[in-house]
Amino acid sequence: MALKGNLREFSITQVLNLINLAKKTGTLVVDGPSEVARILFRDGKLAFATLGRNDNSLADILFRSKKISVGQLRIIKERASRMSDKELGLLLINAGYLTQEDILTSLQQHMIDIVRQLYTWAEGLFHFENEFAIPEDKIAVRVDLENLIIEGARQMHEREQLQEEIPSLDMALRFTDRPGTNLRNINLSVEEWRVVSYINPKNTVRQIARATKLGDLEIRKVVYGLLQAGLVEIVRPEGASIAVIGRPVFQTGNKAEQKSLVNRLISRIRSL
Repeated sequence: MALKGNLREFSITQVLNLINLAKKTGTLVVDGPSEVARILFRDGKLAFATLGRNDNSLADILFRSKKISVGQLRIIKERASRMSDKELGLLLINAGYLTQEDILTSLQQHMIDIVRQLYTWAEGLFHFENEFAIPEDKIAVRVDLENLIIEGARQMHEREQLQEEIPSLDMALRFTDRPGTNLRNINLSVEEWRVVSYINPKNTVRQIARATKLGDLEIRKVVYGLLQAGLVEIVRPEGASIAVIGRPVFQTGNKAEQKSLVNRLISRIRSL
């Protein structure tokens, strides 16, 4: 199966669906905006995955999944740094620290999380290689793709809806005429409060996304929620040149109202 293309025209979900239906064995290489992902499949099932230069060692995966403590991680790196993942896995199982299920579950979740990250990539090139070569020191998994495909299709539909509601990230936001109204009674997440702190007609949504380290999908979700709550509205950026975001900027039509809003935001963020 000659499979290659651009993520703008062919989504990761569609690629996974083809691999699943054809029960393919091989490697999907996705060259994204800043990283390269390699996803290996055996008979149409997820077997292994790597993303960029992230540490894919078993010890770090077990630590991130909270199967081992920071102290245990340090001991493993000091005393078993030359062990392969397979050797380390057997050691932990035979010593009674972990079960085989603990290790496989952690690895499966790690591979699934890598695939999920690809759902947020709006741009990139991909191609499928028939070669299947998991490093000898690594542990392969076996994950059905059906649930991942359903999840990806749901996210793709959500992304399309959000793009219709917020077609451009180069527009700015401003608080509505009464920004303090019901603010005290609104429960926002930490991410939403971070976005709120940067809202200013001089800051584009794209700049806010960079400042808060949110992807296109994540920033659209937050902005859509704020729009639905009636807290903000979309406007054209003020001025010929866009302000460079270095710290949160607040601007409203009334100084007293602005001071009230700032104090509310500071009190709210401190209480998180």
